[in-house]
Amino acid sequence: MSAAADNATPKKYARRRGSFGGHVAAKVTRLQTDYLREDSAAVAALARLRAVAGREPAEDFRVLEQTRVAEEYLEDQIGDEPTHTERAMHTALGLYAIHQQSIRDIPMHQDGIGLGAAVSRLAHESDSADAVRRRFAALGTATSYAAATTHLRSLVRLLRDHRIALDYGVLAEDLVTLQKPWGPAQVRGRWGREFYRQPEPGNHRGAGTTDPNTDSAPAGATSEE
Repeated sequence: MSAAADNATPKKYARRRGSFGGHVAAKVTRLQTDYLREDSAAVAALARLRAVAGREPAEDFRVLEQTRVAEEYLEDQIGDEPTHTERAMHTALGLYAIHQQSIRDIPMHQDGIGLGAAVSRLAHESDSADAVRRRFAALGTATSYAAATTHLRSLVRLLRDHRIALDYGVLAEDLVTLQKPWGPAQVRGRWGREFYRQPEPGNHRGAGTTDPNTDSAPAGATSEE
């Protein structure tokens, strides 16, 4: 079985993206395609994105080309603070850059794989499933966006170590929701359901893709499992 097929999520369990998720996925896919063919500009771009992964959007002008959000996805009230979509784009691309680091043969962004599904597989493959569950539980109890993204970086490094892919368009939509007053409970529930609904290891069928439009929901839809 190919590495991409091994990372695939059965259609029954795949997450669907809305239009903003497709926008983020398209950016990640372009970077990924160039990185996997060892394009020097993409290698440098991912290095810069890793360096700013824990910082606020637009603090480093060198990554603005990658993290810029198209105007139709900016929110109505634009002030001095980053919008929810700007912060989600910045976070998602930084996490992807960490995830793909030094992996040149497998795409770490693959369609339909939600965070809970990826961490469920990580727990099955890790030497310490309990340690993975504790990290996932810590993410679920994070009381701020900054704390949540700190836990996400830790989990993404483990996913990288085990070469387990994730859909960064889906994650970006979750990150938008996470910033809403009512959002954390919704996102925690979604990630938890994904974690416990996964089939047993070895039951996966089909191949993963990196098409930003695959299984996308209609424009304006929200990401659901």
